[in-house]
Amino acid sequence: MKSHLSQTQGTRAGLLALLAALTVPVAAPAVPVTGPSVGDGGVSDFYVWKEALPAQAGVMLREEPLPKERLQPGASQNIRTLYSSTDGVGDHDRVTVSGTIYLPNKTMPKGGWPIVAWAHGTTGIADVCAPSWQGRQQRDKEYLDAWLSHGFAVVATDYQGLGTPGMHPYLLWRSEGYSVLDAVRAALQRHPEQLRNQVVVVGQSQGSGAALGASFLAPTYAPQLKVLGTVATGLVVTFHPAPGVKLPPKPKQYTDPTLMDPAYAILRIAGTDRSLHPDIDTAAFVTEKGRTVLHAALTSCLHDLFELSAREKLTGAQVFSGDLTTIDSDMEANFELPSAKMPVPIFVGTGLADGEAGTAQQYNAVVGMCTAGTQVAWHTYPGLTHNGAVNVSLRDSLPFVQRLVSGQAIAGTCDHIEPLGPPQPADKNAPFND
Repeated sequence: MKSHLSQTQGTRAGLLALLAALTVPVAAPAVPVTGPSVGDGGVSDFYVWKEALPAQAGVMLREEPLPKERLQPGASQNIRTLYSSTDGVGDHDRVTVSGTIYLPNKTMPKGGWPIVAWAHGTTGIADVCAPSWQGRQQRDKEYLDAWLSHGFAVVATDYQGLGTPGMHPYLLWRSEGYSVLDAVRAALQRHPEQLRNQVVVVGQSQGSGAALGASFLAPTYAPQLKVLGTVATGLVVTFHPAPGVKLPPKPKQYTDPTLMDPAYAILRIAGTDRSLHPDIDTAAFVTEKGRTVLHAALTSCLHDLFELSAREKLTGAQVFSGDLTTIDSDMEANFELPSAKMPVPIFVGTGLADGEAGTAQQYNAVVGMCTAGTQVAWHTYPGLTHNGAVNVSLRDSLPFVQRLVSGQAIAGTCDHIEPLGPPQPADKNAPFND
């Protein structure tokens, strides 16, 4: 205050302006939206923190063993966690986030286990869809077991608003990135003898954007973490285009909710858009048929939405009504990462039969990162889908990560990338290749 007054001393108009500014009331922080209307409920009291939160993000609040039916097969310890993080939307206050720690069933190396920070794919937006609560699908169990078997501890976030009270900001990289990084900080704080500060961020689908968001944020948000690199499969990410680089726009079925699969579209409206516009009632933008889908989104998970959509033969156009631009127009601006220049090497795995995330969009993301000067190793897998490429990509991503941990150089592929055509037919004999 003294420095400000000294600058305006002797200037009557400036002093009056300052005094006037001091009398303007400051708006109170927005009250977080919680309750059934944003998918809260159905989980245990473990997920609800009733005490004051610490001032710092990345503090472990409590832990408990996972129940037997939720154990990761290849882990010696399965720990459910609750930790402090930062709200990635709005006022950036402290929030609680849940997650899991898995430790390898092996002899611990000197200095502890290096860490795979796992960012999961889409499960839903309701609390009951938190992987630490509902468990993991078989594809992901096998994938995480592979990392555990090669001597990596897995620190996995549920993301803000999954499990814990409040909205889940679906696909918003900032909140997801905070959740990923704070899960690791909390784990290192609570288990310093078992975990080593060598971190590789690994994400699939929704988690690919979370992983890249975490990598982008790490140098400024969590500079104490030694993030070595990132593995991203089934890329669902967009970067702000670099000057002079022209890429084809994303097809409308990936941007217009009325053209999307209703299962994903309702998550976008009720998760992403509602997080950006907490004062808007999502129910005002759906039809009678859409109300059934919205209720399912707030009480169940992605596989239930797929089943409902298929059973009722629903389309996005049948689910939504009114002018969606009121709620959806700023989604892309908040989804888009501001820079494609990543501070660490990036592994990208793309199934050439990936019709969910699309192949052209993944090519665009790789071009964006390469153009910005990111060191990218891009691998493609013929006949493999969004799901099918995940475990097969380990044959390339595991050596990539092992080189990072041992301090060896990474060979990039930016000089050899080529545009992709439309998604290929899926190999019906490949596992998880639905």
